[in-house]
Amino acid sequence: MSELVDLFDHPPLHEPLLVVGLPGWIDAGVAAATAIQTILDTHDSELVASFDTDALLDYRARRPIMSLVEGVIDELTWPAIEMRAIVDAHGNHIVVLSGAELDHAWGTFCSTIVDTALDLGVRMIIGLGAYPAPVPHTRDTRLSATSPSSEIIDGLTGFERGTIEVPAGVQTAVEVAAVEQGIPALGLWAQVPHYISGMPYPAAALGLIEALNRTAGVALVTGTLADDTAATRRQIDELVEANEQHRRMIGQLEEVYDATPAGAAFGPLPTGDELAAELQAWLRDQDS
Repeated sequence: MSELVDLFDHPPLHEPLLVVGLPGWIDAGVAAATAIQTILDTHDSELVASFDTDALLDYRARRPIMSLVEGVIDELTWPAIEMRAIVDAHGNHIVVLSGAELDHAWGTFCSTIVDTALDLGVRMIIGLGAYPAPVPHTRDTRLSATSPSSEIIDGLTGFERGTIEVPAGVQTAVEVAAVEQGIPALGLWAQVPHYISGMPYPAAALGLIEALNRTAGVALVTGTLADDTAATRRQIDELVEANEQHRRMIGQLEEVYDATPAGAAFGPLPTGDELAAELQAWLRDQDS
C-alpha cells in the first residue's frame, strides 16, 4: 500500500459505496461540502484511512486553523483528508472520502484511492459537486451526471448530460482511474442558480443527497437541509421581490426551465466569465 495512506482497524464492510467529496475546483453554493458534512454529522462513523496531507497539500493555500484564547494558542487544527465508514438506515455500508482537494501527487493519490477501494470491496464510486447554471431558485434543483463510462451514463435517467471543456478536479481523476480498474464510477453535479452561487445554497446539497440515495440505492438522512432550504428560499424571495429587474430575470429563467425537460442533453454552457459578470452585476444591486 502507498506511503500516502494510513489504514485503521474498522468493522467489516460489505460491498460499500465510496462517496467522494473533495471540493476545490468548483463547489457552487458550497453544496457538495454541505452534503458531505451533513452525511458525516447525521451518521455515526469509523475512521478507515487517513492521508498524508504533508505530501498532498500546500499549507500556504490551506493553512491550519489556530484557536487563540486570551493570547494563548489553545489548539492548532490541521487540514485532513480521511475515509470514514458509516451505515445507512437500511444497513448499507458507505465509505466517505472527504477533505481538501490536494495540491500535489494527483496520480499517486488516485492509484492509492483505487487500491484502497479494491481492498475494501467497493462496489461503486460517486463524486459530488456543484456548478453555477442559468436556473431559477424557484424550481427544484436539477442535476447533471458525468462518468468515464458511456454505459453508466446511458443507464441513468433524470440527469442532464452536458458538453463542455473545463479544467478537471481531482474527483474526476479518481473516477477515471477507478473505471480503468473495473470499478463503476460517476459524478453527480447540482446546478446552483448562477446569481447566488457565491452563498450557501442548501437546496443543492439536499438535491445531491437525494440523487445519491436514488442512484446508489442507499438511504442517507438529510438532517436539517429541508428546513435550511425553506429558510434560504424565503431570504432570496425577499431580495428578488424588492427589485423589478430581478423579478424579470427570474421569470425568464423560469420560462426556460419549464420549457426544458429534466434529463435533457444540452450543448455548450455559458462561459465562467459570462456567469461571473452577471453574478457581480446582480450583487452590486444589493444593499449589502
